[in-house]
Order: sequence, then C-alpha cells, then structure tokens
Amino acid sequence: MRDKPEKSAATLGTLAAFAAYGMWGLFPLYWKSLAAVDAIQILCHRIVWSAALTLCLLAFKRGGLKSLAALVKDRRRAAAVAFCAVVITVNWGLYIWAVNSGKVADSSLGYYINPLLSVALGALFMGERIDRWTGTAVGIAAFGVAFAAIAMGSLPWVSLVLAATFAFYGLVKKKAGLDPLLGLAAETLFAAPFALAWLLREQAAGRGAFGNPANGGGTVETIMLVLAGVVTAVPLLAFAYASNRITLQRMGFIQYLSPSSQLALGVFVYGERPSAGRVVAFGAVAAAVLVYVSTRRRAARELAAKPAA
Repeated sequence: MRDKPEKSAATLGTLAAFAAYGMWGLFPLYWKSLAAVDAIQILCHRIVWSAALTLCLLAFKRGGLKSLAALVKDRRRAAAVAFCAVVITVNWGLYIWAVNSGKVADSSLGYYINPLLSVALGALFMGERIDRWTGTAVGIAAFGVAFAAIAMGSLPWVSLVLAATFAFYGLVKKKAGLDPLLGLAAETLFAAPFALAWLLREQAAGRGAFGNPANGGGTVETIMLVLAGVVTAVPLLAFAYASNRITLQRMGFIQYLSPSSQLALGVFVYGERPSAGRVVAFGAVAAAVLVYVSTRRRAARELAAKPAA
C-alpha cells in the first residue's frame, strides 16, 4: 500500500514534467512575436510580472506570505533561492536573445545537452544510480552532441551556458525541496528590484518599449509583455512540482521534448537550416530516448533482483 502514493506522485510528477517541457518547446513562438523589443527589456518584464503574479498567488494562499517571510530568515534556503534567481535570469536572458537573433537551433542544442548534465548531477549530488541502459542512452546522446559541436567548428557557448545554467537550477531546486509557488515567488522577487530599476531607467530615457510603439511596444506587444509573467510562471511551477517528485534522470530525458519542438520550429517555421552536425545530434538523441524509455521496466527488474547492500 505504501508504494501506491509514491507511484501516484511519480505519475503526477511525470505528467507535470511533460507539461512544462511541452510549453517550453513552444516558447520561440511567443518570444519571436516580441522581436522588436530589446531582449533585456523582455527579460526584465518576465521577472517583474512573474514576481507580481506569484506574490498575488501567495497572498491568496493560506500562510503563503508567512512562509515567504520564514524562507527569507532561513539562510540555507535563502542562499539556494539567490543562486536559483541568478542562474535562471542568465538562462532566460540568453534564451530570449538567442531566439530573437535567429539562433533557435543553437538554443535547442543547449537543451539537448542539459539532460546529460542532469543525469551526471543526479549521480554526483543526489546519489541516483545510473543503470547500464541509462548509461547506454547517455552515451548515444553524448556522441550526437559531441559530433554536432565538432561539426560546428567552434565552441557552442550559447548552447553550453543554457545547458549548464538550467541543469544547476534543477539540481538546487530539487535539493532545496521548496514548494513550487513559494520557490518561484522568492526567486523572482529576489531579481525583481534590479529588473524594475532597469525598466524604469529605460522608460525615463525614452527607450522603454512598454506602451511605446516607437520602441516595438504596440498594444499587442505591451499586453504580451504583461502576460510574460503567466507564460513564465506556469511551466516553471509545473517544472518545480515535477522536480520534487521524480528523479533527475527521468526529468532529464523528458526534457528532450522541449529542444525537439524548438528545433522543429526553427527549421519548419523560421527557416533555419540545420547543419549535418545538428541532424546527427537530433538522430542520436531520438535513439537515446528510445533506448531509455523502452528499457525502464527491464532496468527496474534488474535493480529489484540485486541483493541489498
């Protein structure tokens, strides 16, 4: 009987992970629609409106604001929040810039690399075991990513930074074990004063896009900037919910849904031509996911058959 709640939590966590990565896979459609707006301003609007939304949700949640105050007083958890705020801000900003600079495929490569780091971090810091099938899948995916990097002829820094920042974000979120809404509220509130100061500075200097068609902020774009809080918060809340209920290994491989969707958008919607290296990477990752998914039951049986240490 004890296994049923655990299985139920894992199932809900898996569904939440699919929802989060499915939404993230469609993000280029949203940020491309704001291409006329400066990337840093888009980033700052994401932070400010996400903070406002999550703070309102906490206010309506019983004991929400008290939990936030308690979190601030807890040095260890507050430090985790500060770290998460920094790395997710870097991740968001670089991703927006990449999408609006015609580098959707490069950003997708970063999110192909990220699951490999998630698996490694899960083994190093969370004690998660890597069975031989997972190791095989990781090896296949790693080959594809390495081949793509070599074929590109230069260090794919955009891809590597996106991968590293989100992998460590996921790790720290899991170790801190924060409530999804509380964690996101704390992270965005940490960064919000800096983001708001930047936006006010830009508006005062006449460079702000908010409500200013001359700077790319027409009515539709202004509404989209406000809604950036909802667009940002919903998948992150789903991600945080999932990260507290399933292993980093499972989370890592579900993540391939997002870059696959991004790559498809880059190729079929935005006309980016994938290089031979990226084609090989995509094929290798697809094979890796197939190996991983098709061997989960076998891996579970092998693990159950092993004598306890």
